[in-house]
Amino acid sequence: MINIWEVEETNRMVAEENLDIRTITIGISLLSCMDENVDTVCENIYKKITTVAKDLYKAGSEIEKEYGIPIVNKRISVTPIGIVGASSCKTKEDFVKIAKTLDRCAKELNVNFIGGFSALVQEGMTDSDKLLIESIPLAMKETEFVCSSVNLGSTKDGINMDAVKLMGEVIKETAFLTKDTDSLGCAKLVVFCNAPDNNPFMAGAFHGVSGAESIINVGISGPGVVNTALKSVRGADFETLCETIKKTALKITRAGQLVAKTASKKLNIPFGIVDLSLAPTPAVGDSVADILCEIGLEKAGAPGTTAALALLNDQVKKGGVMASSYVGGLSGAFIPVSEDRGMIDAAECGALTLEKLEAMTCVCSVGLDMIAIPGDTPASTISGIIADEAAIGMVNQKTTAVRLIPAYGKKVGDTVLFGGLLGYAPIMPVNKYSCEAFVNRTGRIPAPIHSFKN
Repeated sequence: MINIWEVEETNRMVAEENLDIRTITIGISLLSCMDENVDTVCENIYKKITTVAKDLYKAGSEIEKEYGIPIVNKRISVTPIGIVGASSCKTKEDFVKIAKTLDRCAKELNVNFIGGFSALVQEGMTDSDKLLIESIPLAMKETEFVCSSVNLGSTKDGINMDAVKLMGEVIKETAFLTKDTDSLGCAKLVVFCNAPDNNPFMAGAFHGVSGAESIINVGISGPGVVNTALKSVRGADFETLCETIKKTALKITRAGQLVAKTASKKLNIPFGIVDLSLAPTPAVGDSVADILCEIGLEKAGAPGTTAALALLNDQVKKGGVMASSYVGGLSGAFIPVSEDRGMIDAAECGALTLEKLEAMTCVCSVGLDMIAIPGDTPASTISGIIADEAAIGMVNQKTTAVRLIPAYGKKVGDTVLFGGLLGYAPIMPVNKYSCEAFVNRTGRIPAPIHSFKN
C-alpha cells in the first residue's frame, strides 16, 4: 500500500523537482485492419484507433487531477505499418495515405504523437518494407504527429547494411523536405538495433506483432528528483551514492505503476509495462547531464562520464524493478542533446563530442539521440554513424538507436530550434573522413558468435 508519507513525498517531487509521468501510451494492433485496398485499410485504421483510444485524453486528464501528477503526453502506438500495408500499398503515396490517416486520428483524439510508421528489416527488406522506408520523407513532411522508426539490426540477425545505406539517404531527404522547420521531420524518425516491442517513448514506439489487441504502457521520468536526492549525499562513497539512486528510482517507478494501473482500469485495457527511463527536458533542473555533474563531473563529457552514466543506468534499473513486476521498453537514462539543457551546454562549450556520445551509448538506455549535425553531411557518413551504433547494440545485446538531424542549410556554430519537449540544439561537428566504400558494400553484417544461444 502507498502511505500518506509517500503521498506527501510525491507531491514534493512534483512541485519542486520536475517529477512527471512522461507518457501514457496505448498500443493498438492493426493486424485486423489489413485489406487489399488501401482506402479500406485507411478506413479500418481510423475506425479502430478512434474507437479504442477515444477516452485516452479524458482518462489522462482525470488521473492528473486525482493524483496531482502531471502527465505530459498521451500517445498511441500501432502495429508497424510496413506489415499492415503489405497487401494494399503499391506505391510510396499509398503509404503516405496511411500516414495521413494516423495523423488525422492523432488530431481528433488530441494525443501528442502516434508511433508505428515503421519497418522491421533486420534480416532483409520485403517490397512493402522498402516502399514504406522510401515514403518516410514525404510522410514526415505531410504529417504533424506521426513518428517513424526502422529496426535494421539485432543480435540474432546481424545488421542489414542495405537498409543502413538506404536510411542515410532517407534521413537526408527528410531533412531537405522539412527544411523550413529546421529539418524537424528528422526529429520524428529513429533508426534502431534490437528495437523493443511496446516501447512507450517516441519516436520509436510501435505495437509488437505478438501483442494483444490493445495495451497500456506508461513511461515515467524524474531526472530532477534523482538530482535533488544526490545533492543530499554529495561527497559520500559509491555505496551511498548507489543506494540513493536505487531508492529514488523505486519511488518514481511506484508513481508510474500507480498511474498505469489506474489508466488500465479507466480505459478497460490491459496493463503492459512501465518504462522507467529518466527522460530529460529542456527545463532547468530536469537534466541527466546535471545528474552526472552531481556525481562528480565538471561537465558531461569529461573523463569519467561513461563510468558515471553506467552507474546511474544500472542503479535506476535495480531500483525500478523492485517497484514493478512489469518493467520494459527502454528503461534507463536517455542522453538526448536537444532535450537536455545540461547536454546542450556541454555540447556548446565543446566538453561533449559526437564520439564521446557514442561511447556513452554503450552503457545508456538508447543511443545517439536528437543530435543536430551540419546539413551538408553526406548520406554515407550518416549511414556510417548508424552502422557504428547498430554494431554497439548488436554486440552488446542491447537496444541502440540513432536520431540525427542533418539540419538543412546549417553549419557548425548554428542552432536548430524545435520548441516544446524537443528543445533546441547546437550543430555538432562530424568526422570529415569518408566511409562511402564501406557503406556501399551490399548484404548483411553477420550476427556475433555469442548470438547462437538455444
